[in-house]
Amino acid sequence: MNELTEGGYTACLVPEAYGGPGLGMTEAALILEEINRSGGNAAACHAQMYTMGTLLRHGSDAQKERWLPGIASGELRLQAFAVTEPTAGSDTTRISTFAERRGDRYVVNGQKVFISRVQHSDLMVLLARTTPREDTAKKTGGLSVFMVDLREAGEAIRTRPLDTMINHETNEVFFDDLEIPAENRIGEEGEGFRYILAGMNAERLLLASESIGDALFFIDRSTRYAQERIVFDRPIGQNQGVQFPIARAWIHTQAATAVRDRAVALYDRGEPCGPEANTSKYLASEAAWEAANVAMDTFGGYGLAEEFGIERKFREARLYLVAPVANNLVLSFVAQHVLGLPRSF
Repeated sequence: MNELTEGGYTACLVPEAYGGPGLGMTEAALILEEINRSGGNAAACHAQMYTMGTLLRHGSDAQKERWLPGIASGELRLQAFAVTEPTAGSDTTRISTFAERRGDRYVVNGQKVFISRVQHSDLMVLLARTTPREDTAKKTGGLSVFMVDLREAGEAIRTRPLDTMINHETNEVFFDDLEIPAENRIGEEGEGFRYILAGMNAERLLLASESIGDALFFIDRSTRYAQERIVFDRPIGQNQGVQFPIARAWIHTQAATAVRDRAVALYDRGEPCGPEANTSKYLASEAAWEAANVAMDTFGGYGLAEEFGIERKFREARLYLVAPVANNLVLSFVAQHVLGLPRSF
């Protein structure tokens, strides 16, 4: 993370006017893809890229001047994206963490869960309710977005780390009368759900890129091992039972990459890309999981040995089938919003 920040990679989306390189989502996607393809895990740094999507697209000039230069230089770490709640899950419109307006400040009380990298962040993008759900005309209304300075929160924010099966720092977060200056609200009050989608689409695209990198990692390693591993006096890659699954995984990864490339191009042009972003996340995560299983089959017992790195990446690849949005919800989104089928829930 430190090396990537010092090299300017995590700030690639910050415009040149604020000290960043002014690159696009295309470049950000390729950076994360290559990290994962090389055997790394970009989860430790990807939020420094996508979390600022809401600020970039909906923040005021004053807010951008206040935060983006520090993010570009690496002085400020914007990693935490606080949306999910225990009782709401993927139904973001049912979150209950409440931000009450009191003069020039908001006072926040509530709870979030699966909020990653809080321990390593200076700033947090927070989605909270500012109008009771029963008082809103539409279910996506009444939600607002805030930038929280975690350095000033003190005991008003408590965290409880959640142990997971992979090296991915995530937490429960509790808000107890947290005071946020009104000037830290991004955009209009009550329009936060719409604003947060900018960050979510960026998130989908970057995590899809990580999955593509994972898939290529498994394919690269499987291909090499299948050429080198000799059993019954022949490389195992000569057997169609070994080579066909690897070839199939490569084909599916190419398809996922093509959709990802179209989606990031739309994003960079400022065009709507919700269906494409969600589809690319779906295809890429499925391709990575397929390739992960192919690698396990190719390596056999050695796939379980830590020294080969397959078992670690196998566990990491599984995450993106269910997070940050479960693939079944992607199918539901496409069915309803693309194909016009009735809402299923």
